[in-house]
Amino acid sequence: MTEQKTELTFLKSSRKRRIAAFIIDHFVMSFLMVSIVFIALGPNFMDENNPSKMMTIMLFVMIPGFILYFAKDSLKGISAGKWIMGIMVRDENNQNEIASFGRLFLRNLFIIIWPVEFIVLATNNQKKRLGDIVAKTVVVKNTNKPSKLPRILALIGVGIAFFVFVFFTAGNAMKNSDAYKVATKEIEQNKDIINEIGGIKGYGMMPTGNVSISNGQGQAQLEIKVSGNTKDLNVSVYLEKEQNGQWKLIELQK
Repeated sequence: MTEQKTELTFLKSSRKRRIAAFIIDHFVMSFLMVSIVFIALGPNFMDENNPSKMMTIMLFVMIPGFILYFAKDSLKGISAGKWIMGIMVRDENNQNEIASFGRLFLRNLFIIIWPVEFIVLATNNQKKRLGDIVAKTVVVKNTNKPSKLPRILALIGVGIAFFVFVFFTAGNAMKNSDAYKVATKEIEQNKDIINEIGGIKGYGMMPTGNVSISNGQGQAQLEIKVSGNTKDLNVSVYLEKEQNGQWKLIELQK
């Protein structure tokens, strides 16, 4: 008796699901690369005055990152975004089979020209983008997709992780900068502030503002919460830095 292989019938993914999956993938991969770059640069990267060193670090991180980006569908034809949206990539001629790694990688190389890809996807009758046409793949609904709850929780988790990372990384980098150290020193020497708040107990968890350094010159605009014994006060500090010089206070407002 001859065994017959069961052929599954798949439904093509909608354009909306594909676009949503692309946006999620782009967000996740960008977040991953940016996170690694920040970690590699270290907490004092704002004071770094060596552009070639920073560029080298970024290249060492981003080149493997882009390779990973283009290979994002290599695990069973499912990326993070596709898993959340319940879709997957399959071989055009045999949808029971996953396309080879090489074809999946080739397919994603076309993301470089993503505006063209969106136009092709929006107008193609087969709901394909250029990468699908060249690699002979098709995106279909995942018949074994998990229930909605874990997929929604995964999406929420990625969003929360992103905002927490940005908040703490940017805030920590700001606090470790020489500009912030000079700003707090100037605040501690300001008698009007000390008298108004009854003495300084400490500073807020994360300062806001920006620090910009180019060719050894810099400008910094910081908003610092100063905790006092009688009340708290938000202080705005503007500083400038001459080429390869020290940060100097230009203006302080409370």
